[in-house]
Amino acid sequence: MRTPSESDTTDGVLAEQLLRLTRRLHRIQKRHLEPLGITPAQSRLLRLVSHYEDGEPPRMADLAARLEVVPRAVTTLVDGLEAADRVRRVPDPANRRVIRIELTDTGRATLRRLRNARTDAAEEILAPLTADQRAVLGGLLGALSDAPAERDCR
Repeated sequence: MRTPSESDTTDGVLAEQLLRLTRRLHRIQKRHLEPLGITPAQSRLLRLVSHYEDGEPPRMADLAARLEVVPRAVTTLVDGLEAADRVRRVPDPANRRVIRIELTDTGRATLRRLRNARTDAAEEILAPLTADQRAVLGGLLGALSDAPAERDCR
């Protein structure tokens, strides 16, 4: 059995490794997205808008809540994507004060290219692992991702 100080050291090392991996993932993803002329944040927003495609397009407030950002951040992302003709703002037919965001044909084509870029980035990051190691990693990441969030972050 480990002593408390050994556990603290091991947990600290694991936390540092996860942070380094997160930074590496971000760099690799960014490199794979650059040829598409899109940022990781814009990529997330496009994917999120695409999930609403079967129903009515999301409101800006819906996107901000799902991305856990302030509405102004969504406005900036939508501005960039709209300038590149990947999304468009449309008035809500039931309430003209509400603006909804929908994908354009260019946005849908970008999403297809994004899927390939993400697959390439994943292959690059996972290349050192065997199939068995990838399966174990998937289980571990699932356990961490599905863990209940702490309510009090003091």
